[in-house]
Amino acid sequence: MTSSDAEAQRLRDLARLRRVRDRIDREYTQPLNVEALARGVGMSAGHLSRQFKIAYGEPPYRYLMTRRIERAMALLRRGDRTVTEICFEVGCSSLGTFSTRFTELVGVPPSVYRQQASRATEGMPECVSKQVTRPVRNREAPVPEEPLESPA
Repeated sequence: MTSSDAEAQRLRDLARLRRVRDRIDREYTQPLNVEALARGVGMSAGHLSRQFKIAYGEPPYRYLMTRRIERAMALLRRGDRTVTEICFEVGCSSLGTFSTRFTELVGVPPSVYRQQASRATEGMPECVSKQVTRPVRNREAPVPEEPLESPA
């Protein structure tokens, strides 16, 4: 395989990965799994997971859950539905898994988030509150800064 063939293959793979990401963004409320996503673009599930992580920094299932949690955050800020209703509305089939992933990603359980977020974004335009409250994956495992020690 020449370098131009390899580059052409890489570009085809990136296009397929974009289609997977777009499908997740569009169909996050549907029951999606990596095998079905991979079949849809003619890749194996393992290859899709590895390549997706290289391209987007996280595997497809984690990306899907992040999209679901982002949507759940917006619905919780509105405050007109229960956590259980929101869980199923965003495509999760288990309240326990939803609450666990929400807490890992956001830092607080969904019910606490609803109380805090309703006050924190009051009077803020939706486009701004959406950006400000977007989950940041790095909050999952914050690394404390350690002071540098001087050599003895």
